[in-house]
Amino acid sequence: MSHTPGRAAACEPAGATEEAVVEVSVTSRPSGERTVVHVTGEIDVYTAPVLREELAKLVDGGSHDLVVDLTGVPFMDSTGLGVLVGALKKVKTHGGDLALVIDQEKVLKVFRITALTQVFPIFETVDAALGA
Repeated sequence: MSHTPGRAAACEPAGATEEAVVEVSVTSRPSGERTVVHVTGEIDVYTAPVLREELAKLVDGGSHDLVVDLTGVPFMDSTGLGVLVGALKKVKTHGGDLALVIDQEKVLKVFRITALTQVFPIFETVDAALGA
């Protein structure tokens, strides 16, 4: 199992004395011929590089069938969407696939608005994604 914690400073007004820290955690585990990637925390412009690096490391290491579990992600912006689209393209070049697990309407709505529900296979549970 790999674990990549990430920290990034959020933008603050000039004169702010405390640094706001946003954390994201990315862990992965093999499950048969697939790799399940668990993501926890908000995925935005500050934290998306952590997810990008972990997904790239997995694909470069030979994991080409990924299930990305976003059930621990309460918020994702367009930067996060870009990371997932990039990872999908990368696994497709190796004959693989990337499925998403999303159980929160707020996150799923972003995929609907951008029509990415037509690009990614999306499931409500990891088990459903692994069984597909």
